[in-house]
Amino acid sequence: MKYQSFVGLEIHIHLRSRTKAFCSCPAHFGDEPNTNVCPVCMGYPGVLPALNEEALAMAYRTAHALGCTLERESFFERKSYFYPDMPKNYQISQFARPVGRGGAFEFELGGGAKTLRLRECHFEEDAGKMIHAGEKSLLDFNRAGCPLLEIVTEPELSSGTEAEAMLRSLRRLVRHLGVCDGNMEEGSLRCDANVSVNTEGAGLGTKVEVKNMNSFRFVREAIEFEIERQTKALDEGERIWQETRLWNENHGATATMRRKESSHDYRFFPEPDLPAFAASDEYLAGIASAAIASPLARKRALLALGIPNERADSIVEERGLAELFDAALAAGAEAAATATFMESDIRARVNRFGLSQVIERLDGPGLAAIVQGLAAGEIGAGVARAALDAAVVEGKDPRKHLEEASRSRIADYPAIEAIARSAVAAERDSADAFLAGNAKALSRVMGAAMRASKGMADPRALEAAIRKEIGS
Repeated sequence: MKYQSFVGLEIHIHLRSRTKAFCSCPAHFGDEPNTNVCPVCMGYPGVLPALNEEALAMAYRTAHALGCTLERESFFERKSYFYPDMPKNYQISQFARPVGRGGAFEFELGGGAKTLRLRECHFEEDAGKMIHAGEKSLLDFNRAGCPLLEIVTEPELSSGTEAEAMLRSLRRLVRHLGVCDGNMEEGSLRCDANVSVNTEGAGLGTKVEVKNMNSFRFVREAIEFEIERQTKALDEGERIWQETRLWNENHGATATMRRKESSHDYRFFPEPDLPAFAASDEYLAGIASAAIASPLARKRALLALGIPNERADSIVEERGLAELFDAALAAGAEAAATATFMESDIRARVNRFGLSQVIERLDGPGLAAIVQGLAAGEIGAGVARAALDAAVVEGKDPRKHLEEASRSRIADYPAIEAIARSAVAAERDSADAFLAGNAKALSRVMGAAMRASKGMADPRALEAAIRKEIGS
């Protein structure tokens, strides 16, 4: 019998607000347990929540980027349930009036693209964190009350591979928006999956929710396991129960956590201590004006310029790098040469010094000057890297470094000839290989010559001298 699988995702993103959703406690990861707490987020009697409008604006911006219809009047409700890490025994969330409804998200998949429809985006507070240590369970309430946006998709994915691809693309988007850092290992991007299997053409089967997935790989593996488990059960005539299951990465399997409740079990009712949020025309216009190009749109623009797929991916992975690339092109740099330099030398500095230091100290015109000098043969790779380091490490304008290097450049032809002669002798095998038709071998001789000159020889004059010395 043929079966069809249906997968929908419930994705929680931690909004990068300075404070929690309804109190002024820091919303910061990694602090000492139970230090970022107060009577409000701990649910003490008589306390009153206050809406964090900074976090709500991030929720609206994300919903707008996902093409949702934004709610003009959004209000909050209490979602009642008991867990040890939920101090109030209810969660302030949204049910009837979420910040956004509908929408769709397009993501890359297997060399093509897929569009996944969305059901809604709603704003809520997070629970705390339970830490299991042997026979003991410890509670850290620092995370309780942190602002979340939950993105609920339609059940239109069919595999763990599709779910992983969608999550990776969404992570890139929310990082570009600046609303979430996307660190799954820290819990700032979390995902539950609703999985059902049914005979082909019969529509949705019984929904099983899978939790406890804190990496892209675990999302893929858990969904694939659950599809296989349900398929086998149907083949054997077993009943699929609507339930919540946990993913156990150590065993590579899901396990029953509890029978699944329905929305009425949560007893949603309006939060009496918070008024509705009314989004004015001016407010919604401000949300729209803050929109940015999506990472996928940026990547497609790079591909249209002839940039290879992996290189384009490297550039658009971070918004700061994508904007630096655009700024360099606006300053006159050529696209392919800029992409090559960014993938190698810029990426190395990002890995070493961090993205913020690179994009704060290097601007588009400075990068364009380096790339243009390389492309014109006016500077070698060593000078280019030194100019880049002058900017990133020392905070110096790379154009001033290039001017100073130009004044120190070795342009005296007898000196150039001597460097070329020494390099050809040191790289005789490469010189012979070049004469035999291996064009790439010349670069090894050039590299030796540039190192000997400490990067200060005129590259064009040096290459001409090397070719003359080799006899090509």
